[in-house]
Amino acid sequence: MIRFDQVTKKFPDGTEALKNVSLTIPTGELTAIIGPSGCGKTTLMKMINRLEIPTNGDILIDEKSIKETDQVELRRSIGYVIQRIGLLPHMTIEKNAGLVPKLKGWSDEKTQLRVRELMTTVGLEPDIYLPRYPLELSGGQQQRIGVVRALAGDPNIVLMDEPFSALDPISREQLQKELRSLQQRIQKTIVFVTHDMDEALKIADNIIVMREGEVEQIGSPDDLIHEPANDFVRDFIGQERINRQRTFAQRKIHELTSFFSQARTSEQIAEISSTDSIETAISMLEKPNVNLLAIRHKDEFVGYIDQTSLLRAVIAKEEGGNHAD
Repeated sequence: MIRFDQVTKKFPDGTEALKNVSLTIPTGELTAIIGPSGCGKTTLMKMINRLEIPTNGDILIDEKSIKETDQVELRRSIGYVIQRIGLLPHMTIEKNAGLVPKLKGWSDEKTQLRVRELMTTVGLEPDIYLPRYPLELSGGQQQRIGVVRALAGDPNIVLMDEPFSALDPISREQLQKELRSLQQRIQKTIVFVTHDMDEALKIADNIIVMREGEVEQIGSPDDLIHEPANDFVRDFIGQERINRQRTFAQRKIHELTSFFSQARTSEQIAEISSTDSIETAISMLEKPNVNLLAIRHKDEFVGYIDQTSLLRAVIAKEEGGNHAD
């Protein structure tokens, strides 16, 4: 968990980039920071790894002030992906990707295994791409290497500063999907700065909307679409986008409700709350004639889970627990 405690940032020219900001960025989720140019979103993100220093207030990671952590050690423990990528042109992709593990004192074997694993994860064949140099890769491929490099040292936190904004629309959309899929598997704490509301709504678990150094709203994409905090948030999202997202959500809810209503007649489906535990789901699926669970959140069906998807959830939970140990 990353917590900002009454953080203010004033630059020497008198500009107040952040004004007494207090907020919490949850662990293991992707949080997007968005707002107009000059709103303070990049300054906020850069404070996490002390690229910017607060004038007042404090930032804490797992309730420990970052002031108490050596600056070099802090930055090596946090992955960082930027728009310009920043690959070193005279180094091969393998050496670029292995920079942080090398600085952290990893063995060559451990570094190679980690880099090759991540290359495969982002869809780049290690044997083909690791010997190459950055200028031999397309922009989208280079940005994938930027993600590999940021994750190579196995950080718990990854900062991403408008990483896809310079890419063509097709590459950008593909990388957004890949990042979302990757995050569901690795469950890192990702802080993602963007100026694109569609991008934020598509990839984020949580969105922080900023204006003139202050936080206007923090919430899930659904929260922002269905309950914008004020006129600024509503106008920044755009009424057309809000209507489009609401229509899509209503259509999916209608489809799920119809499906569950029909399936229930066969006595093969049961209901479960979105707040119930995995153990509860397991016990319900063990009942005779039940092979599908309809997930209800408040008064609406929002999804379903079967034995296969439940098994995946159990495996993910076990892997997460082992990793945390």
